[in-house]
Amino acid sequence: MRTPAGKDCKYYFEDHFRGREKQECRLLQRNPQGGRWKPAHCRDCPVPDIMRQNACPNMALEGRVHKSLLGLREQIKIYAICTSTLREVTDPAIGCGECHLHRPGTQILK
Repeated sequence: MRTPAGKDCKYYFEDHFRGREKQECRLLQRNPQGGRWKPAHCRDCPVPDIMRQNACPNMALEGRVHKSLLGLREQIKIYAICTSTLREVTDPAIGCGECHLHRPGTQILK
């Protein structure tokens, strides 16, 4: 679904049917320590770009609202893990580096 920032995100949901005004980030809702989501968070959220760059089915994302040191600025921080190798993914846009080796039809360029 298209976010208020104009990007497509599978975790964003809105419902305006018959007067409902519901907007939510389901990625942050899944995490008990996710924090309170605001539509302004979509502007700088890295999730739509990550999902566009890496479509690995084995990557699981977890998000939370992170406040700056002074508490003036909030942004979404992403934690990613590969469910196949059970390792933390340091760069979710690239992935773990192992899953693409085992997929049929992929070649490694040297």
